[in-house]
Amino acid sequence: MNVGIIGASGYVGGELLRLLIKHPRVDVNLATSRRYAGEFVYRIHPNLRGWTKLKFTAFNPSKATDTCDLLFIATPHGVSSTFMPEIIETGIRVIDTSADFRLKDPKAYIKWYGWEHSCPELLEKAVYGLPELHRDEIRRGQIIACPGCMAAAAILALAPIAKHGGIEKNRVIVDFKVGSSGGGAKPSLASHHPEHFGVIRPYKPVGHRHTAEIEQELSMLSGEKFSIAMSAHAVNIVRGILATCHLFLTKQISLVNVWRIYRQFYGGEPFIRLVREKKGIYRYPDPKVVVGSNYCDIGFELDINYNRLVLLSALDNLMKGAAGTAVQDMNIMFGWDEKEGLWDLSLHPI
Repeated sequence: MNVGIIGASGYVGGELLRLLIKHPRVDVNLATSRRYAGEFVYRIHPNLRGWTKLKFTAFNPSKATDTCDLLFIATPHGVSSTFMPEIIETGIRVIDTSADFRLKDPKAYIKWYGWEHSCPELLEKAVYGLPELHRDEIRRGQIIACPGCMAAAAILALAPIAKHGGIEKNRVIVDFKVGSSGGGAKPSLASHHPEHFGVIRPYKPVGHRHTAEIEQELSMLSGEKFSIAMSAHAVNIVRGILATCHLFLTKQISLVNVWRIYRQFYGGEPFIRLVREKKGIYRYPDPKVVVGSNYCDIGFELDINYNRLVLLSALDNLMKGAAGTAVQDMNIMFGWDEKEGLWDLSLHPI
């Protein structure tokens, strides 16, 4: 099957190329970039040297839909919604890693992104592309909207207990530590090496736009409104996210019951690992040990003194937080083994 990547020169686009070039069921025959049109892909993504002779081309909607059976989109936020109506009218299926179709309420884009959605009629048609919550819808969908990386980490940590109940739904606090690749490939003063190296920098203590996704998905899952207080920090790693979630219990729960809730919810999920060890230095989820993999590690601890449940999740923001989930979605859409092209162990040490 022929697949194309629109916006392939960024970090997510590069990760999609890395995964899809070695995927046994697809051929990558299109990689677009306005800036690098005509250049070999491996000159921008040097890890692909020797794996492909593909060149970047300029984006042409009709050519993309004529030559590809599936399109991945890795453009900046606010771009894909400008051309999505034109390409989906051809019947092609699309997996979008940008934010343009994640939210169901058009007004939410004005509030959280500062722009009015150009094709709000497609928002209900789009499927939120988190397999652990929407597998059946992904299988049938035409537009799959991959989650934001921090949103994915939080939703996967919180979903089982949100479904189960017994927590204060209007007092959920989520703290994120995020690697520099989460900011994308376009450099800024904040990502400049002398300014970023060694930091633990609060960059969005309140009002982060991924809040909208987390509230939307947990509210849909539980049938009750969730309110999320979210803070984000940049830390001195390149890849990875750690989410620390604080929940306050409305009824007592034991560690055994927490284990049971999470095992039942995620039973059979190929990329979810529950981590709570009694020995060693990696007793809880840690981004360091998931880098390069499609795993999300989830752990927990009970604070009986304050009736608090602490949930932790770790994932690679470019994999389970973006390209890895996109490829998992593709596998689901076409009835293939979900692990195909993704069954890689992470590196350690890194």
